[in-house]
Amino acid sequence: MNQLDPRFGFEDLDVWQRSVQFSVKMIETVDRIQTDRKHYRLLEQIESSSASVSMNLAEGKGRFSKKEFVHFCYIARGSLYESITLLEIFFRKKWITEEEHSCLKREGFEIASMIKGLINSIDVRK
Repeated sequence: MNQLDPRFGFEDLDVWQRSVQFSVKMIETVDRIQTDRKHYRLLEQIESSSASVSMNLAEGKGRFSKKEFVHFCYIARGSLYESITLLEIFFRKKWITEEEHSCLKREGFEIASMIKGLINSIDVRK
């Protein structure tokens, strides 16, 4: 890390990078949804849950033990699953297109696989 461009350890995680981009795509998708005001809570929830994936990975990386890091990876995965569930609801309500649904679901699946790989790579015995 050089002093001109300080970096946090989580920024080097590919899964963190991908999950930030996933959240950005999700927020951009929500911005295009036209629905009644009564559904704003669902829109806010998908923004929150998708952003929570990268936030939990970052928080876990900043913890003092590998066991805690793994715990936050599981929380991140839960937030991802929540996001995908809301995405499915949005698709069934016809708030998003089949293409948007497929693209974001595929991205979510890849991130879930990356989180699983990260969890498996962490040796909590050390």
